[in-house]
Amino acid sequence: MIPRVLIIAGSDSGGGAGIQADLKTVAMLGGHGMTAITAITAQNSLGVTAVEPVTTAMVLAQIDAVVSDIGVDAVKIGMIGSAQTAHAVAEVLETMRGIAIVFDPVMVATSGSVLADAKTIAAFGRLMAIATVTTPNLPELDALTAGSGDALALAKKFGTAIMVKGGHAAGDHIIDRLIAADGIETRWKDTRIDTRHSHGTGCTLASAIATGLAAGMALPDAITRARAYVRQALIAAPGLGGGHGPMGFLPEKG
Repeated sequence: MIPRVLIIAGSDSGGGAGIQADLKTVAMLGGHGMTAITAITAQNSLGVTAVEPVTTAMVLAQIDAVVSDIGVDAVKIGMIGSAQTAHAVAEVLETMRGIAIVFDPVMVATSGSVLADAKTIAAFGRLMAIATVTTPNLPELDALTAGSGDALALAKKFGTAIMVKGGHAAGDHIIDRLIAADGIETRWKDTRIDTRHSHGTGCTLASAIATGLAAGMALPDAITRARAYVRQALIAAPGLGGGHGPMGFLPEKG
Protein backbone atom coordinates (compact mmCIF):
# COMPACT_ATOMS: atom_id res chain seq x y z
CA MET A 1 0.00 0.00 0.00
CA ILE A 2 1.16 3.54 -0.75
CA PRO A 3 2.64 5.24 2.34
CA ARG A 4 0.00 7.50 3.91
CA VAL A 5 1.36 10.66 5.53
CA LEU A 6 -0.77 13.08 7.55
CA ILE A 7 0.73 16.57 7.60
CA ILE A 8 -0.31 18.87 10.45
CA ALA A 9 1.09 22.27 9.54
CA GLY A 10 0.48 25.76 8.23
CA SER A 11 -0.11 26.90 4.67
CA ASP A 12 2.48 28.96 2.76
CA SER A 13 0.87 31.08 0.04
CA GLY A 14 4.22 31.32 -1.75
CA GLY A 15 4.39 27.55 -2.18
CA GLY A 16 7.93 27.21 -0.85
CA ALA A 17 7.35 25.85 2.64
CA GLY A 18 4.56 24.57 4.88
CA ILE A 19 1.75 22.39 3.60
CA GLN A 20 2.65 23.13 -0.01
CA ALA A 21 6.24 21.93 0.31
CA ASP A 22 5.11 18.98 2.42
CA LEU A 23 2.64 17.70 -0.16
CA LYS A 24 5.11 18.11 -3.02
CA THR A 25 7.77 16.21 -1.09
CA VAL A 26 5.52 13.33 -0.08
CA ALA A 27 4.26 12.97 -3.65
CA MET A 28 7.76 13.06 -5.17
CA LEU A 29 8.88 10.33 -2.76
CA GLY A 30 5.99 8.04 -3.61
CA GLY A 31 3.60 8.70 -0.74
CA HIS A 32 0.07 10.00 -0.37
CA GLY A 33 -0.07 13.26 1.58
CA MET A 34 -3.07 14.39 3.60
CA THR A 35 -3.44 17.58 5.60
CA ALA A 36 -4.73 19.16 8.77
CA ILE A 37 -4.03 22.85 8.18
CA THR A 38 -3.29 24.73 11.41
CA ALA A 39 -2.78 28.25 10.08
CA ILE A 40 -3.02 30.30 6.91
CA THR A 41 -0.13 32.59 6.15
CA ALA A 42 0.35 35.33 3.58
CA GLN A 43 3.99 35.01 2.62
CA ASN A 44 6.46 34.98 -0.23
CA SER A 45 10.23 34.74 -0.55
CA LEU A 46 10.65 38.04 1.29
CA GLY A 47 8.71 37.25 4.43
CA VAL A 48 5.40 36.67 6.18
CA THR A 49 2.89 39.54 6.08
CA ALA A 50 -0.09 37.93 7.83
CA VAL A 51 -0.92 34.83 9.88
CA GLU A 52 -4.40 33.56 10.70
CA PRO A 53 -4.62 30.45 12.91
CA VAL A 54 -7.25 27.84 12.12
CA THR A 55 -9.49 26.99 15.06
CA THR A 56 -8.47 23.99 17.14
CA ALA A 57 -11.85 22.36 16.48
CA MET A 58 -11.27 22.59 12.72
CA VAL A 59 -7.76 21.14 13.00
CA LEU A 60 -9.14 18.18 14.96
CA ALA A 61 -11.97 17.73 12.46
CA GLN A 62 -9.45 17.46 9.62
CA ILE A 63 -7.45 14.85 11.52
CA ASP A 64 -10.56 12.82 12.33
CA ALA A 65 -11.74 12.91 8.71
CA VAL A 66 -8.44 11.50 7.48
CA VAL A 67 -7.89 8.91 10.19
CA SER A 68 -11.44 7.54 10.11
CA ASP A 69 -11.44 6.83 6.38
CA ILE A 70 -8.06 6.79 4.61
CA GLY A 71 -5.80 5.83 7.50
CA VAL A 72 -2.35 7.07 8.47
CA ASP A 73 1.10 5.43 8.49
CA ALA A 74 3.09 8.47 9.66
CA VAL A 75 2.44 12.00 10.85
CA LYS A 76 4.50 15.12 10.20
CA ILE A 77 3.90 18.08 12.51
CA GLY A 78 5.13 21.52 11.49
CA MET A 79 3.74 24.94 12.35
CA ILE A 80 1.13 24.19 15.02
CA GLY A 81 -0.67 27.53 15.22
CA SER A 82 -1.35 27.86 18.95
CA ALA A 83 -0.67 26.28 22.34
CA GLN A 84 -4.29 25.11 22.51
CA THR A 85 -3.96 23.30 19.20
CA ALA A 86 -0.62 21.79 20.25
CA HIS A 87 -2.18 20.23 23.35
CA ALA A 88 -5.28 19.06 21.47
CA VAL A 89 -3.26 17.47 18.67
CA ALA A 90 -1.02 15.73 21.21
CA GLU A 91 -4.08 14.35 23.00
CA VAL A 92 -5.39 12.83 19.76
CA LEU A 93 -2.04 11.45 18.60
CA GLU A 94 -1.40 9.87 22.00
CA THR A 95 -4.19 7.41 21.18
CA MET A 96 -2.75 6.47 17.76
CA ARG A 97 -0.32 3.72 18.69
CA GLY A 98 2.28 2.39 16.27
CA ILE A 99 2.31 5.45 14.01
CA ALA A 100 5.60 7.23 13.35
CA ILE A 101 5.56 10.93 14.22
CA VAL A 102 8.06 13.50 12.93
CA PHE A 103 7.90 16.82 14.79
CA ASP A 104 9.54 19.84 13.18
CA PRO A 105 9.40 22.51 15.95
CA VAL A 106 8.81 25.48 13.65
CA MET A 107 9.39 28.79 15.42
CA VAL A 108 10.77 31.17 12.80
CA ALA A 109 10.43 31.22 9.00
CA THR A 110 13.53 31.26 6.78
CA SER A 111 12.87 34.98 6.25
CA GLY A 112 13.07 35.58 10.02
CA SER A 113 9.34 35.97 10.68
CA VAL A 114 8.17 34.54 14.02
CA LEU A 115 5.67 31.67 13.64
CA ALA A 116 5.23 30.52 17.25
CA ASP A 117 4.70 32.54 20.43
CA ALA A 118 6.11 31.69 23.86
CA LYS A 119 3.02 29.75 24.99
CA THR A 120 3.09 27.63 21.84
CA ILE A 121 6.79 26.87 22.24
CA ALA A 122 6.15 25.91 25.87
CA ALA A 123 3.56 23.38 24.64
CA PHE A 124 6.10 21.73 22.32
CA GLY A 125 7.18 19.39 25.10
CA ARG A 126 3.96 17.43 24.82
CA LEU A 127 4.52 16.93 21.10
CA MET A 128 8.15 15.90 21.61
CA ALA A 129 7.00 13.32 24.15
CA ILE A 130 5.00 11.47 21.46
CA ALA A 131 7.37 12.04 18.54
CA THR A 132 9.52 9.36 16.97
CA VAL A 133 11.98 12.09 16.04
CA THR A 134 12.12 15.86 16.59
CA THR A 135 14.05 17.94 14.03
CA PRO A 136 15.22 21.31 15.43
CA ASN A 137 17.74 23.53 13.73
CA LEU A 138 20.41 25.08 15.96
CA PRO A 139 18.43 28.19 17.03
CA GLU A 140 15.40 25.99 17.77
CA LEU A 141 17.55 23.60 19.79
CA ASP A 142 18.78 26.53 21.86
CA ALA A 143 15.19 27.64 22.47
CA LEU A 144 14.11 24.14 23.47
CA THR A 145 17.05 23.69 25.87
CA ALA A 146 17.10 27.16 27.46
CA GLY A 147 20.31 27.93 25.63
CA SER A 148 22.32 24.86 26.58
CA GLY A 149 22.08 23.16 23.19
CA ASP A 150 22.16 19.79 24.98
CA ALA A 151 20.38 17.53 22.49
CA LEU A 152 21.03 14.37 24.50
CA ALA A 153 19.37 15.82 27.60
CA LEU A 154 16.40 16.83 25.47
CA ALA A 155 16.18 13.34 23.95
CA LYS A 156 16.29 11.70 27.37
CA LYS A 157 13.76 14.11 28.89
CA PHE A 158 11.10 13.46 26.25
CA GLY A 159 12.05 10.00 25.03
CA THR A 160 12.36 11.16 21.44
CA ALA A 161 15.26 10.98 19.00
CA ILE A 162 16.60 14.46 18.21
CA MET A 163 17.87 15.27 14.74
CA VAL A 164 19.90 18.46 15.01
CA LYS A 165 20.10 20.27 11.69
CA GLY A 166 23.45 22.01 11.37
CA GLY A 167 22.76 24.42 8.55
CA HIS A 168 22.96 27.51 10.77
CA ALA A 169 26.55 26.75 11.80
CA ALA A 170 29.40 28.50 10.01
CA GLY A 171 31.67 26.69 7.58
CA ASP A 172 31.78 25.05 4.18
CA HIS A 173 30.26 21.81 5.45
CA ILE A 174 26.97 20.98 7.12
CA ILE A 175 26.90 18.38 9.88
CA ASP A 176 23.54 16.95 10.94
CA ARG A 177 23.31 14.77 14.06
CA LEU A 178 20.76 12.19 15.19
CA ILE A 179 20.83 11.64 18.94
CA ALA A 180 18.73 8.78 20.30
CA ALA A 181 17.33 8.77 23.83
CA ASP A 182 19.85 6.04 24.72
CA GLY A 183 22.73 8.29 23.68
CA ILE A 184 23.61 6.63 20.37
CA GLU A 185 24.61 9.30 17.86
CA THR A 186 24.71 9.19 14.05
CA ARG A 187 26.24 11.94 11.93
CA TRP A 188 25.95 13.08 8.32
CA LYS A 189 28.35 15.54 6.69
CA ASP A 190 28.02 17.25 3.31
CA THR A 191 29.44 20.23 1.48
CA ARG A 192 27.25 23.32 1.90
CA ILE A 193 25.21 24.27 -1.17
CA ASP A 194 25.62 28.01 -1.70
CA THR A 195 22.15 29.34 -2.55
CA ARG A 196 19.66 31.83 -1.16
CA HIS A 197 16.79 29.70 -2.48
CA SER A 198 16.44 27.59 0.64
CA HIS A 199 12.89 28.37 1.72
CA GLY A 200 11.21 25.27 3.12
CA THR A 201 14.25 23.09 3.76
CA GLY A 202 13.07 22.11 7.25
CA CYS A 203 9.53 21.32 6.11
CA THR A 204 10.83 19.29 3.19
CA LEU A 205 13.28 17.34 5.32
CA ALA A 206 10.69 16.44 7.95
CA SER A 207 8.10 15.38 5.39
CA ALA A 208 10.67 13.30 3.54
CA ILE A 209 11.62 11.55 6.79
CA ALA A 210 7.94 10.91 7.56
CA THR A 211 7.41 9.41 4.10
CA GLY A 212 10.33 7.06 4.63
CA LEU A 213 9.04 5.99 8.05
CA ALA A 214 5.56 5.49 6.59
CA ALA A 215 7.10 3.12 4.04
CA GLY A 216 8.74 1.08 6.81
CA MET A 217 12.28 2.46 6.58
CA ALA A 218 14.47 2.59 9.68
CA LEU A 219 14.96 6.13 11.00
CA PRO A 220 18.63 6.54 9.96
CA ASP A 221 17.81 5.30 6.46
CA ALA A 222 14.80 7.61 6.21
CA ILE A 223 17.01 10.53 7.23
CA THR A 224 19.72 9.61 4.71
CA ARG A 225 17.18 9.59 1.88
CA ALA A 226 15.50 12.78 3.13
CA ARG A 227 18.80 14.67 3.28
CA ALA A 228 19.66 13.58 -0.23
CA TYR A 229 16.27 14.76 -1.45
CA VAL A 230 16.67 18.19 0.17
CA ARG A 231 20.06 18.60 -1.47
CA GLN A 232 18.56 17.62 -4.81
CA ALA A 233 15.78 20.19 -4.32
CA LEU A 234 18.27 22.94 -3.39
CA ILE A 235 20.28 22.31 -6.54
CA ALA A 236 17.10 22.31 -8.65
CA ALA A 237 15.73 25.58 -7.22
CA PRO A 238 14.07 27.56 -10.05
CA GLY A 239 15.33 30.94 -8.81
CA LEU A 240 11.94 32.48 -8.06
CA GLY A 241 11.41 35.54 -5.88
CA GLY A 242 13.64 38.32 -4.63
CA GLY A 243 14.49 36.73 -1.27
CA HIS A 244 14.68 33.19 0.07
CA GLY A 245 13.03 31.50 -2.89
CA PRO A 246 11.45 28.03 -3.11
CA MET A 247 13.39 24.91 -3.91
CA GLY A 248 12.84 22.66 -6.91
CA PHE A 249 10.62 19.69 -6.11
CA LEU A 250 11.45 16.94 -8.59
CA PRO A 251 11.02 13.16 -8.50
CA GLU A 252 13.68 11.41 -6.43
CA LYS A 253 16.75 10.51 -8.44
CA GLY A 254 17.27 6.77 -8.64
